[in-house]
Amino acid sequence: MQKNKKYILSIAGFDPSSGAGITSDIKTFEAHNFYGLSVCTAVTVQNDIDFKNCHWIPTDLILQQIETLFERFEINTVKIGIIQSWRTLLLILDKLHSLNSEIKIVLDPIIKATAGFDFHTDENQDLLDKIWEQCYIITPNYDEIQLLYPNLDIDDTLEHISSKTNIYLKGGHRKDKKGWDELYHSGIVMVNIPPNVDSVSEKHGSGCVLSSSLACHISLEQELEDACKLAKYYVESFLNSNESLLGTHKYSSQELDKLSGEKAM
Repeated sequence: MQKNKKYILSIAGFDPSSGAGITSDIKTFEAHNFYGLSVCTAVTVQNDIDFKNCHWIPTDLILQQIETLFERFEINTVKIGIIQSWRTLLLILDKLHSLNSEIKIVLDPIIKATAGFDFHTDENQDLLDKIWEQCYIITPNYDEIQLLYPNLDIDDTLEHISSKTNIYLKGGHRKDKKGWDELYHSGIVMVNIPPNVDSVSEKHGSGCVLSSSLACHISLEQELEDACKLAKYYVESFLNSNESLLGTHKYSSQELDKLSGEKAM
């Protein structure tokens, strides 16, 4: 274990292309000067354009992985990606809070792959309020938030969830004002987060990258609005890092120094 090293944990699936999931999260963590730890929830069969199958890791094995890491490392922030079910997710959240009552959890509620594969196969929406209450922030996109409460419109869904936790609503799937994100926090505050660039190049796993970057900035104890804006800046740089579907992760040393300086102020 390295002294004075900042640790952060991803609990997510394994993507062989490394565009999404735990390997993408680890690259994002490293770019932010964190040592990334990982717990695997699923082994997927996919590449950057085609999702074929998903094999779930047993829940008890996921919990054992988590407990073993907490025996060794100080972890104050966790990013969570694909989980088999809401019930499994609640067990994971309970475990995390039992190991660190001050833990901050960034949940990216991935419900369906682009190819149409459903991750949550035993929907039990009675559990959702308990889940939101244990998360620091969730990061759905416009498609995902509509699937959470299919009987509610987006405004009612946002009002309900924001009474339980903070929401970073990603705007990449918006039909109007594409790329405009929204932050709902403290129960009553809504902040627009506009794009910083005129256009972006589509990337596999960009949602994972944003939530992982956000987790890093939260772990640095930055104000939530600032953390969200910095995460958006990072993911836009990732999106425009090249023209392929697999992006490059990089923060320059000058940018890292600037972030460290802002934290120290």
